[in-house]
Amino acid sequence: MKAPIDFKIFFHSGAREHLNKLIGLALKEDGQDLTSRAVFGPEDTCTASILARQETLVVGLPLINMILDRIPGKGEVTLMVQEGSLVASQTLVAHVSGHCRKILQAERIILNFMARLSGIANLTRAYFQEIQGTGVFLLDTRKTTPGLRYLEKYAVRLGGGLNHRLDLEEMLMLKDNHIDQAGGISGAVTLLKDTYYSSCPPIEVECRTLDDVREAVNTGVDRIMLDNMGIHEIRAALKDISEAGLESEISGGVSLHNIRELALLGPTYISVGALTHSAVAADFSMSMDA
Repeated sequence: MKAPIDFKIFFHSGAREHLNKLIGLALKEDGQDLTSRAVFGPEDTCTASILARQETLVVGLPLINMILDRIPGKGEVTLMVQEGSLVASQTLVAHVSGHCRKILQAERIILNFMARLSGIANLTRAYFQEIQGTGVFLLDTRKTTPGLRYLEKYAVRLGGGLNHRLDLEEMLMLKDNHIDQAGGISGAVTLLKDTYYSSCPPIEVECRTLDDVREAVNTGVDRIMLDNMGIHEIRAALKDISEAGLESEISGGVSLHNIRELALLGPTYISVGALTHSAVAADFSMSMDA
């Protein structure tokens, strides 16, 4: 069962402002639709259909109205499926009616967003299905397209995954550069706690060896990431982490071929950067109805 998420809840005021700016940038990139202006009159109207040309989760439907609202003219959307629905190939997902110039100017931007987000949801769903029944949570990472993080992480949620963190402020993560600079994990954790004390966000430590794990366990952090470790190391590390009552996360080298094997080892989370950096766009089309 996929993680529930609602577009309006996910895109709170700050995220909605970011999204509106992103749509404005997409429209600015495209410029004026001089071709449609030459072919269609200002009052010409039509109805267009958006079709899923493959089996896919459908993600991005709420963006259609947001995009149309930024373009002059009349436009109305009738959704034929719900956001996040899994549909068969050749399924009609929406009708868009209004001024032809408006619809055609919005066409490619709508399809680009839907293709990207639905592709991410599809890949997330594939990973999610591999670990069903294990009790392990699937996480994304910050390996997102610059500017598209809110949308891409929203798509992960619709595919059944959870978000690791939206930004650098939600969780403090000690990686190798921080640890090396501080002279070790214990010193790095102390610096974080001394700097942020009463308002310190949760702390996660990226560990490369079993010795790192044992040092991290003794610092009382919230979560320990096992970064690119082998199966035998992971098994030993998870035992230490579980006995300490801490959360664990496996990361690095995770694929559809090995994620279930890793999940059966019993971590709390498995994070997969591929969900957002390697998803293949889904295939949607928009055409004017005859």
